[in-house]
Amino acid sequence: MELVTPHPFRSADAKDEYLDLYDRHSQLWPVDAESRTVYTTYGQTFVRISGPAGAPPLVLLPGFGTHSLMWIPNIISLSEHFQTFAVDNICDVGRSVAVRPMYGPEDFANWLDGLFDALRLNESINLVGASFGGWLATLSALAFPSRLRKMALLAPAATVLPLSPGFRIRGLLSTLPIAGLRRKLMLWLFSDWQNDQSSRYLYQIILHDTAVAARCFKQRRTLAQPMVLTDEEWAAIKVPTLYLVGDREKICSARKAVARLNCVAPDIKAEIIPGAGHSLNIVQAAVVNRKLLAFLADT
Repeated sequence: MELVTPHPFRSADAKDEYLDLYDRHSQLWPVDAESRTVYTTYGQTFVRISGPAGAPPLVLLPGFGTHSLMWIPNIISLSEHFQTFAVDNICDVGRSVAVRPMYGPEDFANWLDGLFDALRLNESINLVGASFGGWLATLSALAFPSRLRKMALLAPAATVLPLSPGFRIRGLLSTLPIAGLRRKLMLWLFSDWQNDQSSRYLYQIILHDTAVAARCFKQRRTLAQPMVLTDEEWAAIKVPTLYLVGDREKICSARKAVARLNCVAPDIKAEIIPGAGHSLNIVQAAVVNRKLLAFLADT
């Protein structure tokens, strides 16, 4: 059932403009997919399902300000071995729509738990999250560990270390109603992406999507900002976990993040990906795909 009101868009025309762009960009998805909207107590969640039915489930959570299409460079490899469920995060851009506030981490963990129920994914779920989605994945691992088989975190926002001052300052400036500030944040954060010729076309599409979303959506707040997990929380995560971060990461020091995980959670497999920043799944797609598949297949 499609919501007929403009919520969470500024107007009905804004809704039509954004969803028309979203649907045109969806045509770039390189494998067959079923588009499904499922319902939880928090609202409707859009999921893009690929891969063979009955294969092990793999849920993909995108970063903040983007959606399921960020997995375009990875989905061919991943859907060969898994039934993939690429999610549009609730309270964000894309086709998911929240109908109640998300006040804190518990709400996001419960939303994911309800989403897994709605998709009939009972247990042995493989969960991969990028940036904000990486933080969400850890919330699920802490709250409902029995549902997860393995978890991979790609440059999770905060989670391991506080966000860098450079990112926080630019993030705050990007919320001001001044033309071009949001684009400047993207150009700085994803400088590795814009210089990579193989993914430049996708980079331009994401920039376009971000600009149109800023114009069409109402002001969005997650109400729960990504937080750094305590030593005790990291030690409590028993789900086998892979942590990947680019050596050019700008939201934190890759070296310090890996060093902390090696200290407080030595069972977590933590690696630095050369030649990548925050968009490591795109700029170094082949490397990330290979590492994800090796980790998820390893028993």
